[in-house]
Amino acid sequence: MNENSEFTNRVVVITGAAGGLGKVVAQQFASRGAKVVLAGRSNEKLEALGNSLGIPQDRWMSAAVDLTNEEDVHGLLTNVLATFKKVDILVHLVGGWIGGKPLGEVKADDVNEMARQHILSTFFAAQAFVPKLVENNWGRIIVISSPSAGNPPANNLPYTVAKAGQEALLLTLAEELKGSGVTANIIRVRAIDANHEKEHNPSSKNAVWTTPEEITDMIMFLCSESAGMVNGARIPLYGSP
Repeated sequence: MNENSEFTNRVVVITGAAGGLGKVVAQQFASRGAKVVLAGRSNEKLEALGNSLGIPQDRWMSAAVDLTNEEDVHGLLTNVLATFKKVDILVHLVGGWIGGKPLGEVKADDVNEMARQHILSTFFAAQAFVPKLVENNWGRIIVISSPSAGNPPANNLPYTVAKAGQEALLLTLAEELKGSGVTANIIRVRAIDANHEKEHNPSSKNAVWTTPEEITDMIMFLCSESAGMVNGARIPLYGSP
């Protein structure tokens, strides 16, 4: 652990922590002295991740919750405050993908499911945690989005609509947070290259993919003191504006 890190004793909530990106984010914050909250659906996976971080048990906690359920999210906040007394950073990584069909074949259930995973989960998390960040006069909120939110491709409606809604939510929040010491930012990626394919088997397709480590480096910057004036940004991490 880096005892002199600016993240020492910061409390970082990572939702969707058991995924490929969440694991790298958790490891990076843990190595820099933060107290880490691992939230997601599988307690078994979260516990395994926590035990792999190489930090004392009093510096991490896991919570199996449904981030699309308002009561569960507020319960998570209650548990975080009971354990660590505060929260400083929310890295929201919840959400999947449904697409591949033209509009005429899309089911309303698919649109609802994507909205639930991306928009509602972000809404509930922000409503629960942001007031505590504002009380601190310091805080960071980050979500991962896609360039399709601003330039919708064909045959991707459920996911694209949900991501556009999530971005609108974060940008509205960023406006409301001006001058509070809390920032809200969006990182856009085309695809997360969890297996480092662009290094091991490069192609024109995976050349614009982004590794978990590259995304995590940007997250760490946005959560640093140096990024205090970065608010309401949509940052492209796919090799083009």
